[in-house]
Amino acid sequence: MRDIAKAAKVYHDTLGAEISATVRTADHGVSTVFITLPNTKIELLEPLGEGSPINKFLERNPDGGIHHLCYEVIDIRARANTLKHRARACLATASRNRRPWQAGAVPAPKDFCGTLVELEQA
Repeated sequence: MRDIAKAAKVYHDTLGAEISATVRTADHGVSTVFITLPNTKIELLEPLGEGSPINKFLERNPDGGIHHLCYEVIDIRARANTLKHRARACLATASRNRRPWQAGAVPAPKDFCGTLVELEQA
């Protein structure tokens, strides 16, 4: 999404969602806002400049869209291991900014309909 403030307002005004503060993460090239509903958390991303890794996604999807899904799992190490072996994809290594309970995005197009998958420890 090129304007996360505008998108966050839609979620707030139509669904009554709680909206987080915007966080700029320069080394990832994005600003993020979390939309929180009783059973859902949505992360909105906005590029920080032309070098942002999400620019190519937005070129193909100018109105935004689903880039990846995050699943909350009980045993993150076991699920990450299963994804690595069954999806034949390498689990992204944790960066210094990644929260310790996140395993990272795993490209698994055959098993997850072309959507990147991220795991989060329950």
